[in-house]
Amino acid sequence: MTARVVNIPRQSLYLLVTWVVLLVFGTIMVGSASVAMPGDYIVKQLVNLCISLFLAVVVLTIPLTTWTRFYWLGWILSLFLVVLVLVPGVGYEVKGATRWVRIGGFSLQAVEVAKFGLMIFLAGYLTRYHDMLQQSPNRILIPLAMVFIVCALVVAEPDLGSAAVVLATTLSVLFMAGAKLRFVLLMVVGGALLFALMVWLEPFRMRRMAAFTDPWAVPFDTGYQLVQALIAFGRGELLGLGLGEGIQKLSYLPEAHNDFIFAVIAEELGSIGAIALIVLYTFFVAMVLSVAKRSLQTGNLFAGYCCYFVGFIFAYQFLVNVGVNVGVLPTKGLTLPFISYGGNSLMVSCALFAFVLRCSWVEEMAPATSRKSSVGR
Repeated sequence: MTARVVNIPRQSLYLLVTWVVLLVFGTIMVGSASVAMPGDYIVKQLVNLCISLFLAVVVLTIPLTTWTRFYWLGWILSLFLVVLVLVPGVGYEVKGATRWVRIGGFSLQAVEVAKFGLMIFLAGYLTRYHDMLQQSPNRILIPLAMVFIVCALVVAEPDLGSAAVVLATTLSVLFMAGAKLRFVLLMVVGGALLFALMVWLEPFRMRRMAAFTDPWAVPFDTGYQLVQALIAFGRGELLGLGLGEGIQKLSYLPEAHNDFIFAVIAEELGSIGAIALIVLYTFFVAMVLSVAKRSLQTGNLFAGYCCYFVGFIFAYQFLVNVGVNVGVLPTKGLTLPFISYGGNSLMVSCALFAFVLRCSWVEEMAPATSRKSSVGR
């Protein structure tokens, strides 16, 4: 009797290996970054990781036709969750923001789940009305408006950073679906003006912006996090202090295990380690976008748009997180997918990756003559 060998297609294998490396590295860095914090964060992260892997397997086993058939539920679920979190007595507040819903002993962050739901909705809509989009470009405003409604409620939590990332991802996917460049640029300019207005109307956002422009002017107030992060980069220099040897995580740098874990990486592993992570993450995103491109080329529109959504949202969130850590963007409470501590972020990120892996596997396993029919697999 001979054992059966599972033949994993090359691109799917590269995706899988890169994802595993990111997960392992992230778990190690969460353990290092949280060493001085009360509570066993590494154990909690390992539990989160086990749940995330289970969810990834579940998503991996669901045929694409199932998601396509019920794509409207993605928007309905997203809208329901972001409304639910704003209901008094249901959503609960942490550090001035109401972004979570208690379900038993588990905290659910609405916007994280909404990312997955909006991906399914947007891809399903664009697939169903693809031909009409070419004949009537105004139809592209419908999904944009529906995503905007969800994002407006996210801003009310308040969570301007997540809303901006989701809207930027949506515009990018619409552009890949055939939206005119001038339309996308108009939306970007409009979004930038709206963003500036929201910052101007909220005093705490104005203080953050002032701290961003000159954090050393308020090193013990709103500029504290950025100052401590920059000190971490300075300590790390080229080769770093060594894994586990960082100083800033010892109650100096707030959210060292979460929003500012990249600064801990730079301090302990140096510029070499930080650049290596950037290169690895860039390769990972490029692989996801490659799956999206190939899916569209072979006629699997739903898979293509979903993969573009995943690739763009990972890319933008990575850019924002790293930008905040190095001081080129104002402070935002966005995690680094697969690297930062956080159950909701890790679970949804793993589910999004599993969806891409399913699309990649379908695309590579389908014979060249039957790839046009691979949408249903």
